[in-house]
Amino acid sequence: MAEFVVHGVTGSAFCRSVLATLAEKGADWRFDAVQPGSFDTPGHRRLHPFGRVPILDHRGFHLYETQAILRYLDRVLPQPLLTPATPQLAARMDQLLGITDAYLFGDCASVLVQQRIIGPQLTDTPADEAAVAAVLPRADLVFGELSRWLGPRQWFVGEAITLADIHVAALLDLLVMTPEWPRLVAGRGNLVAHLERMQDRPSFARTTMARLFTLAA
Repeated sequence: MAEFVVHGVTGSAFCRSVLATLAEKGADWRFDAVQPGSFDTPGHRRLHPFGRVPILDHRGFHLYETQAILRYLDRVLPQPLLTPATPQLAARMDQLLGITDAYLFGDCASVLVQQRIIGPQLTDTPADEAAVAAVLPRADLVFGELSRWLGPRQWFVGEAITLADIHVAALLDLLVMTPEWPRLVAGRGNLVAHLERMQDRPSFARTTMARLFTLAA
């Protein structure tokens, strides 16, 4: 039996962040695919009162909220360490995690992924072009800020991969499938190169949407 079980949805960037972190650590994990229609069931609500994913089960210890899960994993699986050693760099990593959740996802990806991927491909719902257009100025701001913090470096914080790199890339790897991607990364080649570096890592290769669909079958 796997030491870590992640209850999640195939295609969720938040679930992928958790799974890729486990893969970076070389941990023994299993993905338990949850159907979105089951979020409101009593069983799911017992594990996540707000009816979302991911949920981590570590030998009976259950935890929800992605950032809490990521930091927990970095504490209980300290090698390789995915949090910078200095307070300043750790704070910068935390800032980027916050930007990812609140602005990259909350303000941008939540709209673009729904309108460009989930609606047209999964529910046969035409995209709301007005909603897409409305979010693009905010998306430009977010991408500009991420590009600024990455700069010429390989990784967002310090000289090695951190939780910030994993979390940002998990969302960018969804947005690359939208027609807005070329506009958002225009003049921001550092973000494109960063995503390519992450896609080349075994942890990301093991947690693609196609691989998770296979695991969930």
